[in-house]
Amino acid sequence: MARRKIGIWIIGAKGGVAATVTVGLVALKKGLAPNHGLVTQLPQFAGLDLASFGDFTIGGHEIREVSLYDEVVQLVRVSKAIDAELVAKCKPDLDKIDKNIKPGTLWNVGNKIEQLATDDLRKLKAKETPRAAIDRVQADIQEFQTKNKLDQVVVVNLSSTEPPVDEATVPAKWKDLAKTLDKKTCPLAASSLYAIAALELGIPFVNFTPSLGSAPAAIQELAIERDTCHMGHDGKTGETLMKSVLAPMFAARNLPVMSWVGHNIFGNLDGKVLDDPENKKTKVRSKDRLLHQILGYSPQTLVSIEYIESLGDWKTAWDHIHFQGFLGLPMVLTFQWQGADSLLAAPLVIDLVRLTERAHRNGDRGLLTFLASFFKSPIGVPNHNFVEQFQMLQSWAEKVEAKK
Repeated sequence: MARRKIGIWIIGAKGGVAATVTVGLVALKKGLAPNHGLVTQLPQFAGLDLASFGDFTIGGHEIREVSLYDEVVQLVRVSKAIDAELVAKCKPDLDKIDKNIKPGTLWNVGNKIEQLATDDLRKLKAKETPRAAIDRVQADIQEFQTKNKLDQVVVVNLSSTEPPVDEATVPAKWKDLAKTLDKKTCPLAASSLYAIAALELGIPFVNFTPSLGSAPAAIQELAIERDTCHMGHDGKTGETLMKSVLAPMFAARNLPVMSWVGHNIFGNLDGKVLDDPENKKTKVRSKDRLLHQILGYSPQTLVSIEYIESLGDWKTAWDHIHFQGFLGLPMVLTFQWQGADSLLAAPLVIDLVRLTERAHRNGDRGLLTFLASFFKSPIGVPNHNFVEQFQMLQSWAEKVEAKK
């Protein structure tokens, strides 16, 4: 049977995570690297008929003036997170993919992100309505699909974290929200414009960032109306992953948590953007919301995120958990999590694309809630227990296999 050709359209296509996804897929296709970190390579998902690594073609939107190869080289030279010889072998492919990347939009992304963009994009933002930006994004995606003769495209948002949007200002119905897209007062930010652009075309959308994306009820309505699927948001890669595993243990052992403090330091572009207090609000909110749901009460919490330039892509998190043991004795659990941020995230992005494409092919529409284990703040899923979230994914896989 002929293989399907799948496009991955990445928002923030030359950022650290996107560059790692791209070089990773090229390396996997060429057999140059192992498949560690890929959930979809586990035995329980072997029968899903997922897209192979060689089935993918990559394109996307970017706001900065930088080459994909140069971004990967930063991960080699500064962060020492990727092997230089591996990158050299992938360079011809990276240069080819570079030609598929187009200028994005700066609508309501905040000053910190705007400062990273080209002058041309800043000028375009001043005269472009949200509707015009959506139309331009859609034209780029359609050209990409036609030019590469793709059977399906999946859009993934890997761009920098936007300042929070006041969701009370976003109309609850799609017909009402659509009317705001022609106005300069439209409350949405770029992540939601990209979501609308994809979903209007019937293309699946995945939001790996803490930004609003497809979360508003009106945009969820659009997905159903256009017979497609979506999920988000904020990829769960490190400290919050540990919280979603450890907090159920405290609950199951009846060990009351009095406080949970987490300090995060890292030095990549994401960290630089999050150094702005407005952008940081969105991220901290996403990292800190799961403990109440899992524990059933709210211990004192503190989450800090600090930009330390010298660390590059390496992120370190220290967590201090103060809990009560038998006879009320205070006890402490601490842990340190250290990893290359982009390399923790990249395999999950590949997993999400493979699973989303398979879900769309399966006829799944609207929110793909079975993907909850991949996100810090999974839309439509109040349960943050990692084990139970992962069971949702396994149950979905079993149902899909049973239909074959």
